[in-house]
Amino acid sequence: MALEEITITGNRGWALWKIEEDENALRALAGTVDQPPATVHNTKKRLEWFAGRAVVKAIMEQLGLPFKGIVKDEFGKPFPKAYDYQLSLSHSYPYVAALVDRDISVGIDLEQPKDKLLRVAPRVLHRDELADAGDDVIKHCIYWCAKEALIKVYGKKDLTLAENLLIGPFTRETAGNIPGRIIVNDIETIIPLYYKVYPNFVVVFNKRNAL
Repeated sequence: MALEEITITGNRGWALWKIEEDENALRALAGTVDQPPATVHNTKKRLEWFAGRAVVKAIMEQLGLPFKGIVKDEFGKPFPKAYDYQLSLSHSYPYVAALVDRDISVGIDLEQPKDKLLRVAPRVLHRDELADAGDDVIKHCIYWCAKEALIKVYGKKDLTLAENLLIGPFTRETAGNIPGRIIVNDIETIIPLYYKVYPNFVVVFNKRNAL
């Protein structure tokens, strides 16, 4: 079982999985409550699909709740089936992360730092964010993950990364807090975020409490 990390705090939990199993092993760990869509043919995508269920199952069981599967709303946002809980999933093979919370909408994103982030940055970062990130690919990765986490908190797709989702400047460390803002129709919502830098990837998710 490749559950790398799990943290449970009250009615909230997040976990990280590294895929080391084959599909049959992951299928057994995920249980049989869900089956992948017929359109998921790619081997890595199937492994990510099963690992996503396995990691959510691990969190739910730590929260004292039997895992009954995952359902999605009309916007594609996932939820734990049969429970009034919020859920967010992210994967960048071979890593999968999940965040579950009873009370607030959640967003988690996991990415591996790659040079392509520097190339797309002018399209997704505000000019102030571009200036703050410079040519630091890990910092660019944190910005990218933070914006993806905010999209998942919002739960809909009609946002522009560089305009509706803004991240405050920060000094990069191995872990830390950063302020996020969702701006829609001139209404600004402050979302506190937490990031953690691992040797091969970055994880960002929203916190419960203000910074």
